[in-house]
Amino acid sequence: MKKNIILLVAISFTIFSCSQKVAIPDMVKTKFASLYPDAKNVKWDKEDALFEAGFKTNDIETSVVFDAAGTVTETEIAIEASALPAAITEYVSKNLAGKKIDEAAKIVDASGKVTYEAEVDGADYIFDETGNFINKKEKD
Repeated sequence: MKKNIILLVAISFTIFSCSQKVAIPDMVKTKFASLYPDAKNVKWDKEDALFEAGFKTNDIETSVVFDAAGTVTETEIAIEASALPAAITEYVSKNLAGKKIDEAAKIVDASGKVTYEAEVDGADYIFDETGNFINKKEKD
């Protein structure tokens, strides 16, 4: 048990010593390290009261958002555009003629609700789990 704790502390130190200048609460660091012990090159951002860890796992871009208590509020995993529900590609073809999906992601919130994000022309289009359009978010 003592070896596991020492190993966890060592991994956490390695992961977080390379992080950005964002002050991450210890509870968030501990939870992240327990969920993603093999994550490397983690980049942290803070938005309002939430902390987002961006990293690659198995060569897949992933981000996880935590509240200050270390609770996961959202997970976003990059996917191929071809993995999106067909209704999303149909929406893009019909409503954004001539445009292509540059990036795609599957988003799961804390309650398990799934949404999809399709980036087209620098804007994020958000869809529900069956591919119905929800809204458009312009990038900053």
